[in-house]
Amino acid sequence: MTPQELRAFCLSFNATVEDFPFNPETSVFKVLGKLFALTNLDARPLTVNLKCDPEDAVRLRDEHPGLIVPGWHMNKRHWNTVTVDGELPDRLVRELVEDSYDLVVAGLPKADRLRLDRA
Repeated sequence: MTPQELRAFCLSFNATVEDFPFNPETSVFKVLGKLFALTNLDARPLTVNLKCDPEDAVRLRDEHPGLIVPGWHMNKRHWNTVTVDGELPDRLVRELVEDSYDLVVAGLPKADRLRLDRA
């Protein structure tokens, strides 16, 4: 997955925006103001921080050592840093991004979730 593909995929979800609250290099993808993906699209290797169910996070780290690690500068229990350099299948990366989005949406107030369902 290229940086452009990662960016386009993150922006393909309902009500998603790209923001740069930390610096001009760090893309933060948010749904209704809540972060679900954080990356520097110019970094090599390309990595992305994604929210993850705590049990899945540990399992994924065990299954993909070095490619999926505890979230850098994030809550290590709920976030993973995923290396997107071609070693992981693109399908898996897309699933992890979608899971992160879904977890964040699940934590939104009911009215916001219903509004997303109608969009």
